[in-house]
Amino acid sequence: MADATAPLSINPETTALLVIDVLEGSFLGTDMTKENEAFGAACAKVVRACRKADIPVIHCDDAHIPGIDHELELWGPHGMVGTEADRPARLLGDCARDLIVPKRRYSGFFETDLDLTLRELGVATVIAIGADTNICVLHTLADAFYRNYRSIVVEDATMTFLCGTQEGALEHIRKCFGSAVVNSDELIRALDSADTGKAARLLEEREAVAADELG
Repeated sequence: MADATAPLSINPETTALLVIDVLEGSFLGTDMTKENEAFGAACAKVVRACRKADIPVIHCDDAHIPGIDHELELWGPHGMVGTEADRPARLLGDCARDLIVPKRRYSGFFETDLDLTLRELGVATVIAIGADTNICVLHTLADAFYRNYRSIVVEDATMTFLCGTQEGALEHIRKCFGSAVVNSDELIRALDSADTGKAARLLEEREAVAADELG
């Protein structure tokens, strides 16, 4: 269980960002509410910070097949494969270097290669942003917990609009999965500290090599 009082510590070399259903064609359209705009801005800020820190950005995006996926019976057409609705939102910037894991259920892990991808990358900790906090974010974090990944949730870069409350979802995630729940500013401060620590280690290594060469 994560210690809520401990300062957030991130090792970029063993961390990945999961961007869960932040899609151009879902609710990030032209008629965004102020809540949607704030959520989208926080997501974009986190994605930029992780790219800057060389943390892999992985989009876990709905890619539903019409007439087959029974999730559509509950929620209607959304995130349909091959349409703008299953593409990362434009506000996230250039996603050419990111990875995309299509999903047909709530969880980014269910019947996808997300776990294989994370293990190939040497990831131990996942940072989660996206929506709906009570549905796709929560189910993805549950599966991350079952697979022994540590998790961090960025509260202002997640959003609840279909089921339950944002506060209830974050409490569930914190208590049941041991996730660290932080805001985007706290995450970026931790990433900046990690960058400073990495730079200091590289300098120490270079100084040690130089000393050996002189010695």
